[in-house]
Amino acid sequence: MITIKRALLSCHDKTGLETFAQGLADLGVELIASGGTAEFLTTHGVRVKSVEAFAGITEQLDGRVKTLHPKIHAGILARRDDPAHMKSVGTAGLIDLVVVNLYPFERTIQKPGVTLAESIEQIDIGGVALLRAAAKNFAHVGVVSRTEQYPTVIQALRESRGQLPEPLARQLALSAFETTSRYDTAIAAYLAPTNNRTGADDVSLDVRRRQPLRYGENPHQQGVWYAPAAGPAWGLGTLSQLQGKELSYNNLLDIDAALRCLLDFDEPTCAIIKHNSQCGVASAITPSQAYERAYACDAESAFGGIVGFNQPVDAALAQQLTSTFLEVVLAPSIEPQAVALFGKKPNLRVVTVEWPSARVDGREWRQLLGSWLMQDMDRTVLASDPPKVVTKRQPTPQEQADLLFAWKAAKHVKSNAIVLARDRATVGIGQGQPSRVGSVRLAIEKAAGKSAGTVAASDGFFPFPDGLELLAKAGVTAVIQPGGSIRDAEVIAAADRANLAMLMTGIRHFRH
Repeated sequence: MITIKRALLSCHDKTGLETFAQGLADLGVELIASGGTAEFLTTHGVRVKSVEAFAGITEQLDGRVKTLHPKIHAGILARRDDPAHMKSVGTAGLIDLVVVNLYPFERTIQKPGVTLAESIEQIDIGGVALLRAAAKNFAHVGVVSRTEQYPTVIQALRESRGQLPEPLARQLALSAFETTSRYDTAIAAYLAPTNNRTGADDVSLDVRRRQPLRYGENPHQQGVWYAPAAGPAWGLGTLSQLQGKELSYNNLLDIDAALRCLLDFDEPTCAIIKHNSQCGVASAITPSQAYERAYACDAESAFGGIVGFNQPVDAALAQQLTSTFLEVVLAPSIEPQAVALFGKKPNLRVVTVEWPSARVDGREWRQLLGSWLMQDMDRTVLASDPPKVVTKRQPTPQEQADLLFAWKAAKHVKSNAIVLARDRATVGIGQGQPSRVGSVRLAIEKAAGKSAGTVAASDGFFPFPDGLELLAKAGVTAVIQPGGSIRDAEVIAAADRANLAMLMTGIRHFRH
Protein backbone atom coordinates (compact mmCIF):
# COMPACT_ATOMS: atom_id res chain seq x y z
CA MET A 1 0.00 0.00 0.00
CA ILE A 2 1.20 3.52 -0.80
CA THR A 3 0.34 6.17 1.77
CA ILE A 4 -0.74 9.36 0.01
CA LYS A 5 0.16 12.44 2.02
CA ARG A 6 1.08 14.93 -0.72
CA ALA A 7 -0.18 15.26 -4.31
CA LEU A 8 1.06 17.32 -7.25
CA LEU A 9 -1.60 18.42 -9.74
CA SER A 10 -0.86 19.91 -13.18
CA CYS A 11 -3.80 19.48 -15.56
CA HIS A 12 -4.69 21.09 -18.86
CA ASP A 13 -8.09 19.37 -18.88
CA LYS A 14 -9.90 20.52 -15.74
CA THR A 15 -12.89 18.19 -16.17
CA GLY A 16 -13.90 16.90 -12.72
CA LEU A 17 -10.69 18.20 -11.22
CA GLU A 18 -12.22 20.31 -8.47
CA THR A 19 -14.26 17.36 -7.15
CA PHE A 20 -11.27 15.02 -7.25
CA ALA A 21 -8.95 17.55 -5.60
CA GLN A 22 -11.47 18.29 -2.86
CA GLY A 23 -11.81 14.55 -2.28
CA LEU A 24 -8.06 14.33 -1.78
CA ALA A 25 -8.09 17.33 0.56
CA ASP A 26 -10.88 15.77 2.61
CA LEU A 27 -8.62 12.77 3.14
CA GLY A 28 -5.92 15.03 4.54
CA VAL A 29 -3.76 15.08 1.41
CA GLU A 30 -1.66 18.22 0.94
CA LEU A 31 -2.16 19.63 -2.55
CA ILE A 32 0.52 21.25 -4.70
CA ALA A 33 -0.51 22.67 -8.08
CA SER A 34 1.13 24.41 -11.01
CA GLY A 35 0.08 27.80 -12.45
CA GLY A 36 -3.31 27.48 -14.12
CA THR A 37 -4.27 24.42 -12.11
CA ALA A 38 -3.61 26.22 -8.81
CA GLU A 39 -5.64 29.21 -9.97
CA PHE A 40 -8.51 26.98 -11.07
CA LEU A 41 -8.66 25.07 -7.78
CA THR A 42 -8.40 28.23 -5.68
CA THR A 43 -11.32 29.70 -7.62
CA HIS A 44 -13.33 26.59 -6.71
CA GLY A 45 -12.47 26.90 -3.01
CA VAL A 46 -9.88 24.13 -2.87
CA ARG A 47 -6.79 24.96 -0.78
CA VAL A 48 -3.56 24.38 -2.67
CA LYS A 49 0.12 25.36 -2.43
CA SER A 50 1.78 26.57 -5.62
CA VAL A 51 4.69 24.70 -7.16
CA GLU A 52 6.77 27.85 -6.78
CA ALA A 53 6.13 27.97 -3.04
CA PHE A 54 6.84 24.26 -2.59
CA ALA A 55 10.05 24.19 -4.62
CA GLY A 56 11.20 27.74 -3.94
CA ILE A 57 11.36 28.60 -7.66
CA THR A 58 9.83 31.02 -10.13
CA GLU A 59 8.19 29.98 -13.41
CA GLN A 60 10.38 30.70 -16.43
CA LEU A 61 9.91 31.14 -20.18
CA ASP A 62 6.21 32.05 -19.95
CA GLY A 63 5.44 28.94 -17.92
CA ARG A 64 7.38 26.51 -20.08
CA VAL A 65 9.63 25.73 -17.13
CA LYS A 66 7.91 25.25 -13.78
CA THR A 67 7.80 21.58 -12.78
CA LEU A 68 11.13 20.75 -14.44
CA HIS A 69 13.03 21.20 -11.19
CA PRO A 70 15.24 18.84 -9.13
CA LYS A 71 13.18 19.30 -5.98
CA ILE A 72 9.98 18.29 -7.81
CA HIS A 73 11.46 15.25 -9.51
CA ALA A 74 13.48 14.18 -6.48
CA GLY A 75 10.26 14.19 -4.48
CA ILE A 76 8.66 11.90 -7.05
CA LEU A 77 11.59 9.59 -7.83
CA ALA A 78 12.78 9.00 -4.28
CA ARG A 79 12.54 5.39 -3.12
CA ARG A 80 10.99 5.26 0.31
CA ASP A 81 12.92 2.07 1.14
CA ASP A 82 16.31 3.62 0.31
CA PRO A 83 17.87 5.44 3.31
CA ALA A 84 20.13 7.50 1.05
CA HIS A 85 17.15 8.71 -0.97
CA MET A 86 15.18 9.57 2.15
CA LYS A 87 18.15 11.44 3.66
CA SER A 88 18.59 13.42 0.44
CA VAL A 89 14.93 14.38 -0.01
CA GLY A 90 13.46 14.22 3.47
CA THR A 91 9.81 13.52 4.18
CA ALA A 92 8.99 17.18 3.70
CA GLY A 93 10.03 16.92 0.06
CA LEU A 94 8.18 13.71 -0.91
CA ILE A 95 5.38 13.72 -3.47
CA ASP A 96 3.18 10.62 -3.23
CA LEU A 97 0.64 11.20 -5.99
CA VAL A 98 1.06 12.89 -9.40
CA VAL A 99 -2.07 14.01 -11.25
CA VAL A 100 -1.27 15.22 -14.77
CA ASN A 101 -2.95 15.40 -18.15
CA LEU A 102 -1.13 16.74 -21.17
CA TYR A 103 -1.46 19.64 -23.56
CA PRO A 104 -3.97 18.73 -26.32
CA PHE A 105 -1.47 18.15 -29.12
CA GLU A 106 -3.59 15.56 -30.93
CA ARG A 107 -6.70 17.74 -30.81
CA THR A 108 -4.70 20.78 -31.97
CA ILE A 109 -3.28 19.16 -35.10
CA GLN A 110 -6.79 18.18 -36.23
CA LYS A 111 -7.94 21.80 -36.37
CA PRO A 112 -8.34 23.17 -39.91
CA GLY A 113 -5.54 25.53 -40.87
CA VAL A 114 -3.42 24.94 -37.77
CA THR A 115 0.19 26.02 -38.28
CA LEU A 116 3.34 24.08 -37.46
CA ALA A 117 4.26 26.65 -34.81
CA GLU A 118 0.84 26.34 -33.13
CA SER A 119 1.13 22.56 -33.13
CA ILE A 120 4.63 22.53 -31.67
CA GLU A 121 3.53 24.90 -28.90
CA GLN A 122 1.12 22.19 -27.76
CA ILE A 123 3.88 19.60 -27.24
CA ASP A 124 3.94 19.02 -23.49
CA ILE A 125 7.39 18.63 -21.91
CA GLY A 126 7.00 18.98 -18.16
CA GLY A 127 3.80 16.93 -18.02
CA VAL A 128 5.36 13.99 -19.84
CA ALA A 129 8.40 14.13 -17.53
CA LEU A 130 6.15 14.09 -14.45
CA LEU A 131 4.11 11.13 -15.72
CA ARG A 132 7.18 9.09 -16.58
CA ALA A 133 8.88 9.84 -13.28
CA ALA A 134 5.85 8.84 -11.23
CA ALA A 135 5.13 5.78 -13.37
CA LYS A 136 8.73 4.59 -13.03
CA ASN A 137 8.48 4.82 -9.24
CA PHE A 138 5.03 3.21 -9.04
CA ALA A 139 6.12 1.09 -6.06
CA HIS A 140 6.13 4.28 -4.00
CA VAL A 141 4.12 6.87 -5.98
CA GLY A 142 0.68 6.89 -7.57
CA VAL A 143 0.10 8.51 -10.97
CA VAL A 144 -3.21 9.65 -12.50
CA SER A 145 -3.01 10.45 -16.22
CA ARG A 146 -6.67 10.42 -17.29
CA THR A 147 -9.70 12.21 -15.90
CA GLU A 148 -11.80 9.05 -16.02
CA GLN A 149 -9.48 7.53 -13.40
CA TYR A 150 -10.53 10.05 -10.73
CA PRO A 151 -13.51 8.08 -9.31
CA THR A 152 -11.55 4.82 -9.08
CA VAL A 153 -8.60 6.45 -7.30
CA ILE A 154 -10.65 8.47 -4.84
CA GLN A 155 -12.80 5.46 -3.97
CA ALA A 156 -9.72 3.29 -3.37
CA LEU A 157 -8.19 5.95 -1.12
CA ARG A 158 -11.39 6.29 0.89
CA GLU A 159 -11.74 2.56 1.35
CA SER A 160 -8.09 2.22 2.41
CA ARG A 161 -7.98 5.37 4.56
CA GLY A 162 -5.61 7.32 2.36
CA GLN A 163 -3.61 4.40 1.02
CA LEU A 164 -3.35 3.36 -2.63
CA PRO A 165 -3.30 -0.42 -3.25
CA GLU A 166 -0.17 -1.58 -5.04
CA PRO A 167 -2.06 -3.42 -7.87
CA LEU A 168 -3.93 -0.21 -8.66
CA ALA A 169 -0.69 1.80 -8.55
CA ARG A 170 0.85 -0.58 -11.09
CA GLN A 171 -2.22 -0.35 -13.32
CA LEU A 172 -2.12 3.45 -13.17
CA ALA A 173 1.59 3.44 -14.04
CA LEU A 174 0.92 1.29 -17.10
CA SER A 175 -1.79 3.69 -18.20
CA ALA A 176 0.61 6.62 -17.79
CA PHE A 177 3.26 4.95 -19.96
CA GLU A 178 0.59 4.15 -22.58
CA THR A 179 -0.43 7.81 -22.52
CA THR A 180 3.10 9.11 -23.08
CA SER A 181 3.73 6.46 -25.74
CA ARG A 182 0.63 7.50 -27.71
CA TYR A 183 1.58 11.14 -27.28
CA ASP A 184 5.10 10.67 -28.65
CA THR A 185 3.80 8.52 -31.52
CA ALA A 186 1.35 11.25 -32.53
CA ILE A 187 4.13 13.86 -32.50
CA ALA A 188 6.50 11.69 -34.54
CA ALA A 189 3.78 10.89 -37.10
CA TYR A 190 2.87 14.57 -37.41
CA LEU A 191 6.45 15.72 -37.92
CA ALA A 192 7.33 12.95 -40.40
CA PRO A 193 7.36 14.04 -44.09
CA THR A 194 4.43 11.71 -44.66
CA ASN A 195 2.50 9.83 -42.03
CA ASN A 196 4.01 6.36 -41.48
CA ARG A 197 5.96 6.83 -44.70
CA THR A 198 6.72 3.72 -46.73
CA GLY A 199 10.36 2.76 -46.34
CA ALA A 200 10.99 4.48 -43.00
CA ASP A 201 13.44 2.64 -40.76
CA ASP A 202 11.16 2.84 -37.73
CA VAL A 203 7.39 3.25 -37.76
CA SER A 204 4.98 3.34 -34.82
CA LEU A 205 1.25 2.76 -34.93
CA ASP A 206 -1.08 4.14 -32.29
CA VAL A 207 -4.43 2.38 -32.11
CA ARG A 208 -7.11 2.25 -29.49
CA ARG A 209 -9.73 -0.41 -28.87
CA ARG A 210 -12.98 0.55 -30.52
CA GLN A 211 -14.94 -2.44 -29.30
CA PRO A 212 -14.49 -6.09 -28.34
CA LEU A 213 -15.94 -8.67 -30.73
CA ARG A 214 -17.82 -11.83 -29.80
CA TYR A 215 -14.95 -13.79 -31.34
CA GLY A 216 -12.55 -13.74 -34.29
CA GLU A 217 -12.94 -15.63 -37.56
CA ASN A 218 -14.10 -18.66 -35.54
CA PRO A 219 -15.75 -19.01 -32.11
CA HIS A 220 -12.60 -20.41 -30.48
CA GLN A 221 -10.61 -17.27 -31.44
CA GLN A 222 -10.81 -14.00 -29.54
CA GLY A 223 -11.34 -10.84 -31.56
CA VAL A 224 -11.09 -7.09 -30.96
CA TRP A 225 -11.69 -4.11 -33.27
CA TYR A 226 -9.16 -1.26 -33.08
CA ALA A 227 -9.09 2.19 -34.69
CA PRO A 228 -6.42 4.92 -34.88
CA ALA A 229 -6.10 6.76 -31.59
CA ALA A 230 -5.22 10.05 -33.29
CA GLY A 231 -5.93 11.89 -36.51
CA PRO A 232 -9.19 12.37 -38.39
CA ALA A 233 -11.36 9.28 -38.68
CA TRP A 234 -12.05 7.90 -42.16
CA GLY A 235 -13.18 4.66 -43.75
CA LEU A 236 -14.43 2.13 -41.21
CA GLY A 237 -13.25 4.49 -38.49
CA THR A 238 -16.42 6.51 -39.22
CA LEU A 239 -18.74 3.49 -39.16
CA SER A 240 -22.02 3.92 -37.33
CA GLN A 241 -24.36 0.98 -36.71
CA LEU A 242 -28.03 1.91 -36.92
CA GLN A 243 -29.46 -1.48 -35.96
CA GLY A 244 -28.92 -5.22 -35.92
CA LYS A 245 -26.82 -7.79 -34.15
CA GLU A 246 -23.31 -7.00 -33.00
CA LEU A 247 -20.83 -6.73 -35.84
CA SER A 248 -18.52 -9.70 -36.13
CA TYR A 249 -14.87 -9.98 -37.16
CA ASN A 250 -15.93 -11.47 -40.51
CA ASN A 251 -18.61 -8.80 -41.02
CA LEU A 252 -15.97 -6.10 -40.71
CA LEU A 253 -13.69 -7.80 -43.24
CA ASP A 254 -16.57 -7.99 -45.71
CA ILE A 255 -17.67 -4.40 -45.07
CA ASP A 256 -14.09 -3.30 -45.71
CA ALA A 257 -14.01 -5.20 -49.03
CA ALA A 258 -17.30 -3.63 -50.11
CA LEU A 259 -16.21 -0.12 -49.16
CA ARG A 260 -12.88 -0.40 -50.97
CA CYS A 261 -14.69 -1.44 -54.14
CA LEU A 262 -17.41 1.22 -53.94
CA LEU A 263 -14.90 4.04 -53.47
CA ASP A 264 -13.63 3.44 -57.02
CA PHE A 265 -17.06 4.17 -58.57
CA ASP A 266 -18.71 7.57 -59.03
CA GLU A 267 -22.03 6.43 -60.54
CA PRO A 268 -24.65 4.63 -58.36
CA THR A 269 -23.05 1.25 -57.64
CA CYS A 270 -23.79 -1.85 -55.57
CA ALA A 271 -21.20 -4.38 -54.40
CA ILE A 272 -22.15 -7.69 -52.80
CA ILE A 273 -19.54 -9.52 -50.72
CA LYS A 274 -19.53 -13.01 -49.20
CA HIS A 275 -16.59 -14.47 -47.28
CA ASN A 276 -14.46 -11.54 -48.47
CA SER A 277 -15.14 -12.41 -52.11
CA GLN A 278 -17.13 -10.53 -54.72
CA CYS A 279 -20.53 -12.02 -55.57
CA GLY A 280 -21.52 -9.20 -57.89
CA VAL A 281 -20.89 -5.55 -58.76
CA ALA A 282 -23.10 -3.31 -60.87
CA SER A 283 -23.53 0.35 -61.73
CA ALA A 284 -26.84 1.77 -62.92
CA ILE A 285 -29.01 4.89 -63.00
CA THR A 286 -30.33 4.13 -59.50
CA PRO A 287 -29.00 2.12 -56.52
CA SER A 288 -32.09 -0.09 -56.80
CA GLN A 289 -31.26 -1.09 -60.36
CA ALA A 290 -27.61 -1.58 -59.41
CA TYR A 291 -28.65 -3.95 -56.59
CA GLU A 292 -30.90 -6.03 -58.87
CA ARG A 293 -28.14 -6.49 -61.41
CA ALA A 294 -25.38 -7.15 -58.87
CA TYR A 295 -27.58 -9.73 -57.12
CA ALA A 296 -28.36 -11.44 -60.44
CA CYS A 297 -24.66 -12.12 -61.05
CA ASP A 298 -24.60 -14.86 -58.38
CA ALA A 299 -27.84 -14.94 -56.40
CA GLU A 300 -26.93 -18.22 -54.75
CA SER A 301 -23.71 -16.83 -53.25
CA ALA A 302 -25.27 -13.44 -52.45
CA PHE A 303 -27.71 -15.07 -50.01
CA GLY A 304 -26.54 -14.06 -46.53
CA GLY A 305 -23.99 -11.63 -47.92
CA ILE A 306 -22.98 -8.04 -47.27
CA VAL A 307 -24.55 -5.50 -49.63
CA GLY A 308 -22.92 -2.09 -50.03
CA PHE A 309 -23.95 1.07 -51.86
CA ASN A 310 -22.19 4.33 -52.64
CA GLN A 311 -25.53 6.20 -52.60
CA PRO A 312 -28.17 6.70 -49.87
CA VAL A 313 -30.69 3.89 -49.36
CA ASP A 314 -34.33 4.94 -49.74
CA ALA A 315 -37.55 3.15 -48.77
CA ALA A 316 -38.04 1.40 -52.12
CA LEU A 317 -34.55 -0.05 -51.99
CA ALA A 318 -34.96 -1.04 -48.34
CA GLN A 319 -38.09 -2.97 -49.32
CA GLN A 320 -36.05 -4.90 -51.90
CA LEU A 321 -33.26 -5.61 -49.46
CA THR A 322 -35.56 -6.97 -46.76
CA SER A 323 -37.10 -9.48 -49.16
CA THR A 324 -34.08 -11.79 -48.79
CA PHE A 325 -31.64 -12.79 -46.06
CA LEU A 326 -28.65 -10.47 -45.76
CA GLU A 327 -26.08 -10.02 -43.01
CA VAL A 328 -25.21 -6.34 -43.48
CA VAL A 329 -26.35 -3.31 -45.47
CA LEU A 330 -23.75 -0.56 -45.95
CA ALA A 331 -24.36 2.93 -47.36
CA PRO A 332 -23.34 6.58 -46.87
CA SER A 333 -26.76 7.20 -45.32
CA ILE A 334 -30.16 5.58 -44.77
CA GLU A 335 -33.32 7.63 -45.32
CA PRO A 336 -35.80 7.71 -42.37
CA GLN A 337 -38.49 5.64 -44.11
CA ALA A 338 -35.86 3.04 -45.00
CA VAL A 339 -34.75 2.90 -41.36
CA ALA A 340 -38.33 2.07 -40.37
CA LEU A 341 -38.52 -0.74 -42.93
CA PHE A 342 -35.20 -2.22 -41.82
CA GLY A 343 -36.54 -2.20 -38.28
CA LYS A 344 -38.84 -5.06 -39.26
CA LYS A 345 -35.72 -7.22 -39.52
CA PRO A 346 -34.06 -6.50 -36.16
CA ASN A 347 -31.14 -8.89 -36.71
CA LEU A 348 -30.10 -7.22 -39.98
CA ARG A 349 -27.04 -5.08 -39.40
CA VAL A 350 -27.42 -1.66 -41.03
CA VAL A 351 -24.33 0.55 -41.04
CA THR A 352 -23.27 3.86 -42.52
CA VAL A 353 -19.84 5.38 -43.14
CA GLU A 354 -18.84 8.90 -44.03
CA TRP A 355 -17.97 9.04 -47.71
CA PRO A 356 -14.67 10.87 -48.33
CA SER A 357 -14.98 14.00 -50.43
CA ALA A 358 -11.74 13.12 -52.23
CA ARG A 359 -9.69 10.02 -52.95
CA VAL A 360 -7.83 8.98 -49.82
CA ASP A 361 -4.20 7.93 -50.13
CA GLY A 362 -2.61 6.16 -47.23
CA ARG A 363 -0.72 3.11 -46.04
CA GLU A 364 -2.03 -0.33 -45.28
CA TRP A 365 -0.55 -3.02 -43.06
CA ARG A 366 -0.77 -6.80 -43.02
CA GLN A 367 0.59 -9.06 -40.34
CA LEU A 368 2.75 -12.06 -41.09
CA LEU A 369 3.90 -14.62 -38.53
CA GLY A 370 6.39 -12.62 -36.53
CA SER A 371 6.60 -9.64 -38.90
CA TRP A 372 4.63 -7.04 -40.84
CA LEU A 373 4.12 -5.81 -44.39
CA MET A 374 3.29 -2.22 -45.33
CA GLN A 375 2.40 -0.77 -48.71
CA ASP A 376 0.78 2.25 -50.31
CA MET A 377 -2.94 1.83 -50.93
CA ASP A 378 -3.79 0.80 -54.50
CA ARG A 379 -5.52 4.02 -55.55
CA THR A 380 -4.40 4.08 -59.22
CA VAL A 381 -6.91 2.54 -61.57
CA LEU A 382 -5.26 3.04 -64.97
CA ALA A 383 -1.67 3.79 -65.97
CA SER A 384 -2.99 5.70 -68.99
CA ASP A 385 -6.45 6.86 -69.92
CA PRO A 386 -7.66 5.55 -72.27
CA PRO A 387 -5.82 2.22 -72.21
CA LYS A 388 -3.91 1.16 -75.32
CA VAL A 389 -5.79 -0.85 -77.95
CA VAL A 390 -3.42 -3.60 -79.14
CA THR A 391 -5.67 -5.57 -81.53
CA LYS A 392 -6.75 -4.93 -85.10
CA ARG A 393 -10.35 -4.42 -84.01
CA GLN A 394 -11.19 -1.35 -81.96
CA PRO A 395 -13.74 -1.78 -79.14
CA THR A 396 -17.18 -0.30 -79.69
CA PRO A 397 -18.23 2.57 -77.39
CA GLN A 398 -20.38 0.12 -75.41
CA GLU A 399 -17.53 -2.36 -75.11
CA GLN A 400 -15.19 0.45 -74.05
CA ALA A 401 -17.55 1.48 -71.23
CA ASP A 402 -18.04 -2.11 -70.09
CA LEU A 403 -14.30 -2.84 -70.23
CA LEU A 404 -13.53 0.09 -67.94
CA PHE A 405 -16.28 -1.03 -65.56
CA ALA A 406 -15.00 -4.62 -65.57
CA TRP A 407 -11.46 -3.38 -64.94
CA LYS A 408 -12.55 -1.47 -61.83
CA ALA A 409 -14.50 -4.49 -60.61
CA ALA A 410 -11.56 -6.86 -61.22
CA LYS A 411 -9.34 -4.58 -59.10
CA HIS A 412 -11.34 -5.76 -56.06
CA VAL A 413 -11.59 -9.45 -56.94
CA LYS A 414 -9.12 -11.89 -55.41
CA SER A 415 -6.27 -12.78 -57.75
CA ASN A 416 -6.16 -14.56 -60.09
CA ALA A 417 -9.18 -12.45 -61.10
CA ILE A 418 -11.34 -12.73 -64.22
CA VAL A 419 -14.51 -10.65 -64.49
CA LEU A 420 -17.14 -11.00 -67.21
CA ALA A 421 -19.42 -7.97 -67.53
CA ARG A 422 -22.20 -6.54 -69.67
CA ASP A 423 -23.96 -3.17 -69.41
CA ARG A 424 -21.86 -2.16 -66.35
CA ALA A 425 -22.73 -5.27 -64.37
CA THR A 426 -20.75 -8.39 -63.58
CA VAL A 427 -22.08 -11.56 -65.19
CA GLY A 428 -19.49 -14.08 -64.04
CA ILE A 429 -16.55 -13.83 -61.63
CA GLY A 430 -13.60 -16.19 -61.39
CA GLN A 431 -11.34 -15.53 -58.42
CA GLY A 432 -8.74 -16.97 -56.10
CA GLN A 433 -7.60 -19.73 -58.47
CA PRO A 434 -3.91 -20.75 -58.61
CA SER A 435 -3.94 -20.48 -62.43
CA ARG A 436 -5.44 -17.73 -64.57
CA VAL A 437 -7.01 -20.20 -66.95
CA GLY A 438 -8.69 -21.77 -63.91
CA SER A 439 -10.25 -18.40 -63.06
CA VAL A 440 -11.39 -18.09 -66.70
CA ARG A 441 -13.16 -21.46 -66.47
CA LEU A 442 -14.77 -20.46 -63.15
CA ALA A 443 -15.98 -17.10 -64.52
CA ILE A 444 -17.57 -18.81 -67.51
CA GLU A 445 -19.15 -21.42 -65.23
CA LYS A 446 -20.53 -18.70 -62.91
CA ALA A 447 -21.99 -16.87 -65.93
CA ALA A 448 -24.21 -19.93 -66.41
CA GLY A 449 -24.68 -19.63 -70.17
CA LYS A 450 -24.81 -15.81 -70.17
CA SER A 451 -21.22 -15.13 -71.23
CA ALA A 452 -22.00 -14.49 -74.92
CA GLY A 453 -21.68 -10.79 -75.67
CA THR A 454 -19.81 -9.97 -72.46
CA VAL A 455 -16.43 -8.32 -72.04
CA ALA A 456 -13.70 -9.65 -69.76
CA ALA A 457 -11.17 -8.08 -67.41
CA SER A 458 -8.09 -9.83 -66.06
CA ASP A 459 -6.20 -8.36 -63.10
CA GLY A 460 -2.89 -9.75 -64.42
CA PHE A 461 -1.53 -10.58 -67.86
CA PHE A 462 -2.36 -13.77 -69.74
CA PRO A 463 0.77 -15.95 -69.57
CA PHE A 464 -0.50 -18.09 -72.47
CA PRO A 465 -3.18 -17.69 -75.16
CA ASP A 466 -5.29 -20.53 -73.67
CA GLY A 467 -7.28 -18.32 -71.29
CA LEU A 468 -8.09 -15.82 -74.01
CA GLU A 469 -9.12 -18.61 -76.37
CA LEU A 470 -11.55 -19.99 -73.76
CA LEU A 471 -13.08 -16.52 -73.36
CA ALA A 472 -13.53 -16.18 -77.12
CA LYS A 473 -15.13 -19.62 -77.30
CA ALA A 474 -17.58 -18.56 -74.54
CA GLY A 475 -18.68 -15.55 -76.62
CA VAL A 476 -16.64 -12.78 -74.99
CA THR A 477 -16.14 -9.93 -77.47
CA ALA A 478 -13.50 -7.74 -75.83
CA VAL A 479 -10.82 -8.05 -73.16
CA ILE A 480 -8.89 -5.68 -70.93
CA GLN A 481 -5.66 -6.78 -69.24
CA PRO A 482 -2.35 -5.28 -68.03
CA GLY A 483 -0.06 -6.80 -70.65
CA GLY A 484 3.60 -7.40 -69.94
CA SER A 485 3.89 -11.12 -70.61
CA ILE A 486 6.75 -12.46 -72.73
CA ARG A 487 3.96 -14.03 -74.81
CA ASP A 488 1.94 -10.83 -75.32
CA ALA A 489 2.41 -11.16 -79.11
CA GLU A 490 0.92 -14.66 -79.06
CA VAL A 491 -2.02 -13.51 -76.94
CA ILE A 492 -2.67 -10.54 -79.24
CA ALA A 493 -2.52 -12.83 -82.27
CA ALA A 494 -5.07 -15.14 -80.64
CA ALA A 495 -7.37 -12.15 -80.01
CA ASP A 496 -7.04 -11.06 -83.63
CA ARG A 497 -7.88 -14.57 -84.88
CA ALA A 498 -11.04 -14.51 -82.74
CA ASN A 499 -11.88 -10.91 -83.82
CA LEU A 500 -11.69 -9.72 -80.21
CA ALA A 501 -10.86 -6.17 -79.24
CA MET A 502 -8.21 -6.05 -76.53
CA LEU A 503 -6.94 -3.22 -74.35
CA MET A 504 -3.73 -3.19 -72.29
CA THR A 505 -3.60 -0.98 -69.22
CA GLY A 506 0.08 -1.15 -68.30
CA ILE A 507 -0.86 -1.66 -64.64
CA ARG A 508 -1.98 -4.74 -62.73
CA HIS A 509 -4.20 -5.06 -59.66
CA PHE A 510 -3.35 -8.24 -57.75
CA ARG A 511 -5.38 -8.67 -54.56
CA HIS A 512 -4.10 -11.44 -52.30
